[in-house]
Amino acid sequence: MSPTKAEIQAALERVSLPDGQSLMAHDLVRALSIEGSIVRFVVEAPNAEVARQMGPLRDAAEKAVLAVPGVTQAQVALTAHGPAAKPSAPPSLKVGGHPKPQDGPRKPSGVQRILAIGSGKGGVGKSTISTNLAVALARAGRKVGLLDADIYGPSIPRMMGVNKKPASPDGKTIIPLHAHGVTLMSIGFMMEEGKAVVWRGPMLMGALQQMLGQVEWGELDVLIVDLPPGTGDVQLTLCTKSELTGAIVVSTPQDVALIDARKALDMFATLKTPVLGLIENMSLFVCPDCGAEHEIFGSGGVKAEAEKMSVPLLGALPIDLETRLAGDGGTPIAAGEGPMAQAYARIAKGLIEGGMA
Repeated sequence: MSPTKAEIQAALERVSLPDGQSLMAHDLVRALSIEGSIVRFVVEAPNAEVARQMGPLRDAAEKAVLAVPGVTQAQVALTAHGPAAKPSAPPSLKVGGHPKPQDGPRKPSGVQRILAIGSGKGGVGKSTISTNLAVALARAGRKVGLLDADIYGPSIPRMMGVNKKPASPDGKTIIPLHAHGVTLMSIGFMMEEGKAVVWRGPMLMGALQQMLGQVEWGELDVLIVDLPPGTGDVQLTLCTKSELTGAIVVSTPQDVALIDARKALDMFATLKTPVLGLIENMSLFVCPDCGAEHEIFGSGGVKAEAEKMSVPLLGALPIDLETRLAGDGGTPIAAGEGPMAQAYARIAKGLIEGGMA
C-alpha cells in the first residue's frame, strides 16, 4: 500500500533542528509528492549559508521517510530560499535543427537497455501499450524511462497526465519530467498544444538525437521508445544511431494490420535490430453485459506470425473501455488494479525474466 501524505509529514515531524523544533514546525518542507512507493520533497533553507550546513539534516529526513511502511525510495533535494531565479534558456529543440555527426551508435549515459515499441501502421494502440508497459515495469521495481518519439503525433503527455515544459539550466541539457514512477520526455512537452510539427526528415532526426543525448535520463534499467507508425526517418535514426537492445512490434489480428506489421518486422531485420517479440492488441471484445467474447478483428494472426518468425508472443490484450478512459484521463490502467493492470504486469514480468528489461 502506498504511504499517505499524513504519514510522511508525521515522519518529518520527528526530524529536529538544533533548536529542538522539527522540519515541519519550521515550515522547511516544500513540493511534497507521493507516486506509489516513491516520495519526493524539497528541504528549503532560509539562505545559501544555512543550506551548506544542512546536509546531515537532509540525510536524516531521507532516512525518516524511508522508515515509513510502503516507501521504497525517497528523493530529497536541499535548496536555499532567495530571489526568484531568472527563467532558464529553453532547450535547443528548434525547428531547423539538424543531427550532429556521430562516430557510431550511442546509448545515453546510465541507460542499460533501449527498447523500441513499433508498429507498421497507426491506430493499433502502440502508444497505449508503451505507456502501460513502462508503468508496469516501474511497478515491478525497474527504473524506467519513456521517450515519445512520435514527433508528428505525440500522445504520451496526455496519457501520462503531464502538461508542463521540462527545465533546461543551460539551454542544452534537458531535465526530464516524471509521472507514475516513470522518467518522461516527449516533443509534446516542447510544443504548444494543438500546434502542428511541420518538419522535414533531418529536423526529425536532429530532434530525436537531442532527446536521446541531451536529456538527463539518470540511471535507468530500460528506456522505452514509443516510435511513430511506419518505417521512416525516426525508426532509421534510432536503429542506426543508438545502441538499441531490441524492438517489440504491436499489431491487431486483422489482415490489413498484419500486412503493415510484416513491413515493420522486415525493416528491423534489414537494420539488424533484434525483434524481441510481438504483442497482439484488440485481440477480442468482451461484452460488459453478457460476458460473451467477440473477435472483432479476427483471431490468431499475430500468434501465427510470431510462430513463423520464432519470436515470442509477449501478450494478447483485449479491447477495453477502461484502458481508453484511463489513458485519456492521464493515469494509465497499469497504474491501478484489475484484469488489465494484471495483463500488463504479466508482460512486464516476462520481459524482466527474459532479460529484456
